[in-house]
Amino acid sequence: MKPNKTYLFIALLFILLGQSGMMAQTIELVQVVSKSASRTVDLPGEFQPYLNTTLYSRVTGFVENVLVDRGSVVKQGDLLIELSAPEMQAQIAEAESKFRATEADRAQAEAQVSAAQSTVDRMREAAKTPGAIAGNELVLAEKQVDAGKAVVTSRQQASRAAQAVVDAMKTMESFLKITAPFDGVVTDRLIHPGALVGPNSSSPLLIVQQVSRLRLVVAVPEENVGGIVRGATVSFKVPAFGDRAFSGTVARIPRVLDPKTRTMPVELDVANKDQLLAPGMYPTVTWPVRNSQPALYVPKTSVVTTTQRTFVVREKNGKAEWVDVRKGPAEGDLIQVNGQLRGGDRIVKRATDELREGTVLHLAK
Repeated sequence: MKPNKTYLFIALLFILLGQSGMMAQTIELVQVVSKSASRTVDLPGEFQPYLNTTLYSRVTGFVENVLVDRGSVVKQGDLLIELSAPEMQAQIAEAESKFRATEADRAQAEAQVSAAQSTVDRMREAAKTPGAIAGNELVLAEKQVDAGKAVVTSRQQASRAAQAVVDAMKTMESFLKITAPFDGVVTDRLIHPGALVGPNSSSPLLIVQQVSRLRLVVAVPEENVGGIVRGATVSFKVPAFGDRAFSGTVARIPRVLDPKTRTMPVELDVANKDQLLAPGMYPTVTWPVRNSQPALYVPKTSVVTTTQRTFVVREKNGKAEWVDVRKGPAEGDLIQVNGQLRGGDRIVKRATDELREGTVLHLAK
């Protein structure tokens, strides 16, 4: 069966018109939208205690009593561990004995000076009567007073030094009682009664952490650090509580990147009064991404992707112009693009690579 000559002619005419760019094409144009980009990305985070300390002994002694254990809730100043050091008591007694001796010497010297001064005062009064006493006797008595005052000064210095030794020993004695440095929880007990501990020992006693408030450390990628705002509220979720949302406040921005991961460890403060959250948890943080410059958005159907390029078709003087772009994140029916475009430019809403560059655009009415 031979094809109808009329149909062949019409098909050939359409092909020729399409190749010559003379075939009418009805095109719908839309404007490129410029607006502030606002989106979020999911980033991993890690909880750390707000305060964390490992307790050691500052003096040498034996562990007498351990009054807390792992999980104990403590208040600042609470007694945690008692140590014993019998030789320290003997040293304190010896230091106090020396102090009492120096005090007695000082008191004796002051009494001698007081008596010598009284003698000088009487001699001065008597010297007012001519010939009552010899002149050199008064001079000798005054020199004895001056010498006595020097002895008193020396004994006072010795007494103060002895008192300082006693105070230092008693301060050392106070270190036999180890107290909580802050409100928190004992997270590990590393010592037991009878153990010998001291400042030269590498054995820790307890680990105390403050968990009523936590630090949430988020590794923010380099491309997202420009939008970090101190004081911003950021939400997150933890696997232990499913879809329950928590929040924290951006508190510390180090302003430096980790050279290995190219991320910035930003810290958030998280209130944890109910202590549902714990150090070591790995939450998923919904991190807000803010750009300092407005972003350009176009309909998803406006972006054409081929094996060679990605572009949109812009209307220029009534003709099609291909403009290369890079695609960004989507927002509903729109997609963010980067390229030689400006807000308000008119582009083809439904573009294809068949709409060749330079083609006359016949706009839909």
